[in-house]
Amino acid sequence: MLNNNWEDDTRLGGLTDEQLCVLASDSDRQAEEILVARYHRLVRSYARPYFLAGGDNEDLLQEGMFGLIKAIREYDAEREASFRTFAETCIRRRLYSVLKAANSSKHTPLNQSIPLNPSLFDASSSFAQVDPEDLLIDREKAAAMLEEVRKQLSDFEVKILGYYLDGLTCREIADTVGRPPKSVDNAIQRIRRKVARQLGDISK
Repeated sequence: MLNNNWEDDTRLGGLTDEQLCVLASDSDRQAEEILVARYHRLVRSYARPYFLAGGDNEDLLQEGMFGLIKAIREYDAEREASFRTFAETCIRRRLYSVLKAANSSKHTPLNQSIPLNPSLFDASSSFAQVDPEDLLIDREKAAAMLEEVRKQLSDFEVKILGYYLDGLTCREIADTVGRPPKSVDNAIQRIRRKVARQLGDISK
């Protein structure tokens, strides 16, 4: 039985995203699980900028995963250009919907959340910026805030931020830069504090 499952995973792993979506639409759980594994890092890369700006990382990751599942179950190859494009749209819309709802509450740290564009930090990252209309604060204020935060980051923090926004875990970043996971986690927390402090300054 275990051998059969392994053979199925190997076979399905060689299929394209679009082919897996067809199988997933026929209630193939393994196909769905493979797509989730393939796109888990992408979901993290979309959720993390909002986490840095004050949200809860696990909550946002969960919401992003809901968007991914929706994409897997609703993808139509005859209507959509590619699954990746459709998945990115669904993930972004899910996160934006949650942030928009949070923005109406005075008791949530998400009410000032914004998407952070890593290019403003001179960091190499594949994180795709959301549509302009999705910004929750004025574009000019966002650019000014990011520039001020960039000035406050050390070279190490800039490097960590780039990898973090790419969706790497703390351990993966640690292995990449050759530093202990605790050192990476501390750098992320320092970045969060600097972003939060700058957000507080521009909201005054």
